[in-house]
Amino acid sequence: MFNSPKRKILFTSFQTWLPHQKSNSSDDLLAQIAGQNFPDIETTFLRQLVVDTEAASKNAIAKIKQSQPDLIICCGMAESRPKLTLESNATKDAFLLPTKVNLSDLLTNLEFTEISHNAGKFVCEGLYYEILNYLQQTNSASLCIFVHVPLLTPENLSPILTDFSRIIHNLLQKL
Repeated sequence: MFNSPKRKILFTSFQTWLPHQKSNSSDDLLAQIAGQNFPDIETTFLRQLVVDTEAASKNAIAKIKQSQPDLIICCGMAESRPKLTLESNATKDAFLLPTKVNLSDLLTNLEFTEISHNAGKFVCEGLYYEILNYLQQTNSASLCIFVHVPLLTPENLSPILTDFSRIIHNLLQKL
């Protein structure tokens, strides 16, 4: 009997970038996820990327080349958003790249998540665009999504963790 190969997931998050930020909610969420057990899944965490599109993209693409993940889940903080948001696309210089993932399918059983069509015009969108572009240029079979994470509070932490875990599970079903 043969064992199927482990699925590989790469998670990314960012550092803070404004003086009032004590932490980055995307990184805080990954810290919570890092403690979970995902059977038959090999997880790699590229946490606290510098808030610089070029440097963050170079680091992330180098990690993609090294680890060859089946799935890439990039996370960034969206202080003003009330829910997790799945970004449908990224743009750069009027070029739009959509994710290959059907995000509507991912929303099954999610109560604290919605789809966004505006990745923010900042380092989050820059990283997402560069990774989607790299995957397209290399004809990679890897799937990639970007998840914006609101500020985490005692009231929203549990539903956000639940939805984020379901997003991972739903994505793994697509591999």
